Amino acid sequence: MSLPSPIAVTGATGMVGSALCRSLRDHGVEVRRLVRSRPAPGSSDVYWKPSAGEIDRDALAGIEAAVHLAGESIAAGRWTAAKKERIVSSRVDGTRLLSQALAALDPKPRVLVSASAIGFYGDRGQHPVDENSPPGAGFLAETCIAWEAETRPAWEAGLRVVQTRIGVVLSDQGGALAKMLTPFKLGLGGVLGDGRQYMSWVTLDELVGVIEHCLANDGVHGAVNAVAPGAVTNREFTKTLGRVLGRPTVLAVPKFALRAAAGDLADEALLASACVRPTRLQETGYEFRDPELELALLRVIP
Repeated sequence: MSLPSPIAVTGATGMVGSALCRSLRDHGVEVRRLVRSRPAPGSSDVYWKPSAGEIDRDALAGIEAAVHLAGESIAAGRWTAAKKERIVSSRVDGTRLLSQALAALDPKPRVLVSASAIGFYGDRGQHPVDENSPPGAGFLAETCIAWEAETRPAWEAGLRVVQTRIGVVLSDQGGALAKMLTPFKLGLGGVLGDGRQYMSWVTLDELVGVIEHCLANDGVHGAVNAVAPGAVTNREFTKTLGRVLGRPTVLAVPKFALRAAAGDLADEALLASACVRPTRLQETGYEFRDPELELALLRVIP
């Protein structure tokens, strides 16, 4: 795999960004992290502050690619009006600023890989979706539509643009799985609602591999579903995680309790169903390292 270099990375200190930067450096790639504090002299970091529309374009000179991962967490706290505004603006403003900066470079980078999410598809029940499916409805779908639209300056300037629609990332280092481990190990894990909602997942290592695949392959462009081919229902996921941990999963959390605890987040993230297929990855020859949930959990959980 021949990766471009140097590569600029936003969200580089987050769970996904940190893992990606480590892997890129292991492949001999020069990484330039975009950070919100002024870098020290001699640092390869690049200053930017999306909320103020500030970015050091000179420090981006010579990059061959960019990976954009920055954005407010959707799972930290209730979705108040202020929280929703931060979720949207952190994605829309940052993507616009970076895309415009990349478009203005001379020479221009070859590719922008920008994060999106499977929230694009909304709640689709039991019906599978892939990259050719239309967007769904709701706050997350509307956010993803606006988020992806802000890559337009980059592709209008001739960059190859990839929008990775990321599923639930499984890692013991953070995210949804890390939050589940303690209650499940205590025997308190259970099905959410009726458990029929589909959960489209991807391991952290797999996601890094998908991003690197998108960076290295000129034939990959547009929307790419960054999920494993083995989407499962919440009930299947719960039983599998319990089996891997050797713990019972007899409890259930009713919908009303989830809504009382999490508000809109419950309906759009915990109870919504999206059986997402990684059609474009399969078409472009990506080889999955973690295609099956049980084997993936056995590898991921220490």
